[in-house]
Amino acid sequence: MPTDSNLHVFIYIVVSTMPSKSEKTAHLGQGDAAENETRKISTTKLGIIIFMSLFIDLLGFTVILPIMPKLLEFYGDQGSDSLYLAMKSSVESFRVLVGAPDTAKWNSVLFGGFIGSLFSLLQFIASPFIGAASDVYGRRPLILLTMIGVAASYVIWIFAGNFTLFVISRVIGGLAKGNVSLSVAIVADAYKLSERGRGMALIGIAFSVGFLIGPLIGAGFAAGAVPAVGVGEFFVAPALFALSMAILDILYMYCAFEETLIESKRAKSLFSTENNVFDLINPVSLFLFKAVPGVAPEEKRTMKRIGFIYFLYIFLYSGVEFTLTFLTYLKFNYNSMQQGKMFFFIGLVMILILGGYTRRRPTGTEKSTALSGIVLLMPGVLCIGFAQSATLLYTGLLMFAYASSTVVPSMTTLISVYGTESQKGSVMGVFRALGALARGLGPLSISAVYWSVDSETCYIISACAMLIPLALLATTKVKASPKQD
Repeated sequence: MPTDSNLHVFIYIVVSTMPSKSEKTAHLGQGDAAENETRKISTTKLGIIIFMSLFIDLLGFTVILPIMPKLLEFYGDQGSDSLYLAMKSSVESFRVLVGAPDTAKWNSVLFGGFIGSLFSLLQFIASPFIGAASDVYGRRPLILLTMIGVAASYVIWIFAGNFTLFVISRVIGGLAKGNVSLSVAIVADAYKLSERGRGMALIGIAFSVGFLIGPLIGAGFAAGAVPAVGVGEFFVAPALFALSMAILDILYMYCAFEETLIESKRAKSLFSTENNVFDLINPVSLFLFKAVPGVAPEEKRTMKRIGFIYFLYIFLYSGVEFTLTFLTYLKFNYNSMQQGKMFFFIGLVMILILGGYTRRRPTGTEKSTALSGIVLLMPGVLCIGFAQSATLLYTGLLMFAYASSTVVPSMTTLISVYGTESQKGSVMGVFRALGALARGLGPLSISAVYWSVDSETCYIISACAMLIPLALLATTKVKASPKQD
């Protein structure tokens, strides 16, 4: 197919210019000798590298969160950007449709939700391509290439004096943001099955720590506590900070990270006679895992089931998470600082559970661990929805944090068992894409329910809907993970 061939050649030209630190390993020999060389990679060292890279990346990625309302206000005051006016009209139509209050606060939250959904949908498009390309060219060239893309998006943000340029920077960042799915594939490459759960939990810890510290730095920029650069608009300083983190991450990974997918284990091409480019962008094909050919029918059925369960769970979870801002403001009159403390509490609990519990769970307990998270999430959501006191609210948030710390790492470990060594990037890329699609659709969908009924009814519906992924996962026969490799 000509178009597939052209895409293959383009990616090859780009990544072939990036030297791989595993080239000397690949030339030592094929088969067992090369595999033994790969297995000598210290998972402790690799875990530190992955953790630090994700942490550095998330510091830059999350710094924008506290200043987003001020950014939207800045672009709104200009009043002449056609893209801003078009998106504002869409937000207004959505607000009227669901009956949300017409206030500056809610309009800002919904506007931010639209931008967040756009970013997630871009991830949905990009993740399968990035994962599949890393199966062919290796993890190292692709992770460096995606980091360069993210850095480029921050450069554009520095000069984003209008809303259109700001959206362009977000689009480039969304398409390039592939380090998470690649990190998961790296864990699947290098960690034995008996250790893989700990590797996935480490990724979760990096996320939690990054989302704790990054927004605090962003809040410092917003409040003027962090010194600005003295020139340009207020967003230049945080944009420069994000760019510096991206450059630091590129240099760190270039120097520290060694290839984990040796050449003898890589896929021969992006596409085969059994799949094509449309299998990486067609939502139906992604749910069917068509981008991962040659898998036994029974295993393919399990992969599709796990992917669908993951999508449903993230759809509901992200929707509840998004509406927490509405609920705590209306019921408890929480201001931005109090809501920040609430999310800080969730993040801190997640770090403790991920580090002290999830990553210590024995191999083979991933399914039961994920089930326990979903089971606890249901009463947690009800506690939050019906809370009339801070005590009941934080009781629900505690259960919410437990689910946040167990379900996704466990399900990621479950799906990582499937596919050959040359397909792990594709498997994780498709899996992450399904999660991104859910995060793109869930927040706005659940918030529509929230404003159409009331908070209690919305949270009852969300908690009851959790019974679907719970029942599906409970009746799914997953591939057994051996205790020893």
